[in-house]
Amino acid sequence: MSGERRLDVLLQSLSAQLADELFVFATVPPGPLPAGLAPRMTLHEAEGVTLILPRDEAEAHGLEHGFPCRMITLTVHSSLEAVGFIAHIATRLAAAGISVNPVSGFCHDHLFVPDGREAEALGILESVAGEFQSRA
Repeated sequence: MSGERRLDVLLQSLSAQLADELFVFATVPPGPLPAGLAPRMTLHEAEGVTLILPRDEAEAHGLEHGFPCRMITLTVHSSLEAVGFIAHIATRLAAAGISVNPVSGFCHDHLFVPDGREAEALGILESVAGEFQSRA
């Protein structure tokens, strides 16, 4: 299944789900991950391996971390080749002063927004969907 590419359909179909956990970003040296870690995302960079994981897990492993955030999953199955979907959403969140760190998975996009701003971000996403549903 390749996912939706049409921006208008993606925005009309936009719905979001908030994860229960509080997440953080951390980094560990290149190489195998410490035993027992199960990060939501890993990204290998020249300086080390970036992890997105629940704060409780980071603290249990003694990892320095930053950016306490909430994960919002966009439940529409978006194509990795969709043009403008995340840009549109990020622009709307930026207009409200909400930073966002998006991560695209094979089926869905995930937005990491600052802890305490998740309700506002969800409201903006609902507003975007409503605007495009009324145009259909």
